Amino acid sequence: MTPPVDATATAAWHRLGELAEDFRPDLRAWFADDPGRVDRLTFTAADLHVDLSKNLLDDEVLAALLALADEVGLVERREAMFRGERINVTEGRAVLHTALRAPRGTVVEVDGHDVVPEVHEVLDRVYAFAEQVRSGAWTGITGRPISTVVNIGIGGSDLGPVMAYEALEPYVQDGLECRFVSNIDPTDLAQKVAGLDPETTLFIVASKTFTTLETLTNARLARAWLWEHLQRADAIEDSDEARLRAVARHFVAVSTALDKVEAFGIDPGNAFGFWDWVGGRYSVDSAIGTSLAVAIGPAHFADLLAGMHAMDEHFHHTELAGNVPALMGLLNVWYSDFLGADTHAVLPYAQLLHRFPAYLQQLTMESNGKRVRWDGSPVTSGTGEVFWGEPGTNGQHAFYQLIHQGTRLVPADFIAVAEPAYPLRDGDTDVHELFLANFFAQTKALAFGKTAEEVRAEGTDEAIVPARVFPGNRPTTSIMAPALTPSVLGQLIALYEHLTFTQGIVWGIDSFDQWGVELGKQLAQQLTPAVAGDEATLAEQDPSTKALVSYYRRHRA
Repeated sequence: MTPPVDATATAAWHRLGELAEDFRPDLRAWFADDPGRVDRLTFTAADLHVDLSKNLLDDEVLAALLALADEVGLVERREAMFRGERINVTEGRAVLHTALRAPRGTVVEVDGHDVVPEVHEVLDRVYAFAEQVRSGAWTGITGRPISTVVNIGIGGSDLGPVMAYEALEPYVQDGLECRFVSNIDPTDLAQKVAGLDPETTLFIVASKTFTTLETLTNARLARAWLWEHLQRADAIEDSDEARLRAVARHFVAVSTALDKVEAFGIDPGNAFGFWDWVGGRYSVDSAIGTSLAVAIGPAHFADLLAGMHAMDEHFHHTELAGNVPALMGLLNVWYSDFLGADTHAVLPYAQLLHRFPAYLQQLTMESNGKRVRWDGSPVTSGTGEVFWGEPGTNGQHAFYQLIHQGTRLVPADFIAVAEPAYPLRDGDTDVHELFLANFFAQTKALAFGKTAEEVRAEGTDEAIVPARVFPGNRPTTSIMAPALTPSVLGQLIALYEHLTFTQGIVWGIDSFDQWGVELGKQLAQQLTPAVAGDEATLAEQDPSTKALVSYYRRHRA
């Protein structure tokens, strides 16, 4: 693998630094002086309408960002990813989440082997299983159909499925419900199984290696809950054979470790696998999405994949000057490395997308929260930004104050759809129109602000004029779509995947490993005996950890 280009040594980076030094954004003047700004900076990507015109971007900055992309070899790295080269260098793996949504008959090779037939073989099995559950053909141990699916996973095996399930709730089959367990805090599992009927509950255990501590702990707790409640209801006998039969009807797995799956009691024929070239945070379109496929059905799940593929095609084949994921990724570099923005807000004006910012936190920060480049050398610039957000209008009554009038620059992406899932009216008022009026107003207010003269013209007392001035020039991107369909959700997911990739290439980092999550997990395993009372292990700890564990042990009943 070729070493990364040091972006900070390029002419384009130097030019961006010069531009940033003298940068005095004036969105009011830019819009007034340039009638074509909106048309020039508004793009279509699949079904998404993306307006970049309210960003802190002029022609010189845009030209320098595109030159930067050229100098760091973004196009070449993009092609390497789509070709199946092993661009995840620290793990020696290809990066082919795009193959998970490639249409049947497409050829995508890894080491000369076409992986698309295998992808569709697994998809076919997932779809067949989903149809069995949805039709009632798959039953629990007592012959009753499944009404609740509980997905047990963590990280990418949880955030993607739960986000998409919430977003696509109007497409969920009547009479089916999904719940999601991820936290090793026993409260999570206890609350999620509360009130469930074990005879109509199906658990999906999602762990590629079937060794993930949190997932397997919760799976064992779920299995114990199933056995206890089935026996209490006299649904099964008190025997190992009966318990194993129950597990076989109430548990399936998303894993490739068939020996461990079988040892748990799950029929290996009911295990759905995926590949090492699928990163966890890029896996919702793999068998990890089995719970979603059950909930919304194979046809809608296929629409989700088609939407992702449509955005893949846009990113793969569109010139960078009109390439939405590339442009958004480059803008994020401009903000974080040149204008001092440490965070990035994602503000969906669609309640169904309320988990989308949380999903993006893993996608972006686990991908680009790195301090060394893919060749092991230290990074030469800042990397990553903190992604966060809440749905509007909730956020307006919480943190928008800081974005509007605070001292920190917070670029924000606003997401909305034209057609609501629930078109309700309040008397003569279309509530969705009232809602979207806030969407339009917030980006306008952030861009253009309110001057002291405008405040005074309203008759405001001079003493409080400064408090009511809005500086404006707060950057936003507006993303709109006709409706929140499975396809549109897929397009949004892939859009952020590819803008994350773009930033990673500029910074020269491997966006597809996640070694930063390992150390804490290793130390937790080492500390477990001390927490349980092992004095020798406790004595080996640092003073702070020792004191904290001791406090816990004194106060645990």
